[in-house]
Amino acid sequence: MNILIIDKVHHVLPQLLSENGHDVLIDLAKGYSYYLDKISGFDGIIIRSGIQIDKAFIDKASKLKFIARVGAGMENIEVDYAQQKGIKCINSPEGNRTAVGEQALAMLLSLFNNLKRADTEVRKGIWNREANRGVELEGMTVGIVGYGNMGSAFAKRLVGFGVEVVAYDKYKTGYSDRYVQEASMEYLFAQCDVVSLHLPLNKETKYLVDSDWLGKFEKQIYLINTARGPIVRTQDLVKAIDESKVLGACLDVLEYEELGFENIDIDKFPKAFHYLRNSNKVILSPHIAGWTQQSNYKLSKVIADKILSFNNGKNRNIK
Repeated sequence: MNILIIDKVHHVLPQLLSENGHDVLIDLAKGYSYYLDKISGFDGIIIRSGIQIDKAFIDKASKLKFIARVGAGMENIEVDYAQQKGIKCINSPEGNRTAVGEQALAMLLSLFNNLKRADTEVRKGIWNREANRGVELEGMTVGIVGYGNMGSAFAKRLVGFGVEVVAYDKYKTGYSDRYVQEASMEYLFAQCDVVSLHLPLNKETKYLVDSDWLGKFEKQIYLINTARGPIVRTQDLVKAIDESKVLGACLDVLEYEELGFENIDIDKFPKAFHYLRNSNKVILSPHIAGWTQQSNYKLSKVIADKILSFNNGKNRNIK
């Protein structure tokens, strides 16, 4: 196959494809129109989040057999339309689930133990022990919303902390095991102290977390979002924090992110963001929950495996 790679990936991906007889062109960081003019000559395209693969793009891709997303989220691909055209859509959530699970836990522990504030103060020679007295995770109920690769990875990392872990997934059943207990959303609303979001971004989940949703929790909660920013309506979260309905938030993603997740103009952000960045009740990071040295390799390796596998399993040389 002739395969086009348009975003940065680990070298293991083009290497394995080439070793197995495919022609790979790496042509990075161009615009939508540039690739639209070229795509008709390719059997496959490998992307991250640089462009939108919309219906017009798919219609132009007359030879396309697959679209591969090096990562988990598929919101920049018209998946249903592509599949109608016989184009296979591939992603690699297996590659960064460990990274996401560890980051979610790290952010929560940092928030509970005031580590960001304490570190800043100690560097200034301030030993403020009482003001930085922490909160223990043990004894809490942690609710996971969306129990796929990322949600299950987070659940596994909570083992040993003495917490009750429950999960709700609208599209799954029968997944209770030693890490998690399957539960209804009503149970999460009634019992949770911590809520972690592990959902894809789509029409159903956009702004799912708003004032109405947050208001259904019977306890004060801590919120973790390592999924996609627009799942949470930021101004409603700020209101909930200000009213102590939400005691704290760990946000690796924000609704203000653009397609590539990096084109950020902080001066254009609304007041809600500036509230978050000035609050000691909030931990922020720049969409790096799945972004580790190890996941960089694993994400690309998983994609290579899947492409070679679906291509009739021929000429496989996976190491």
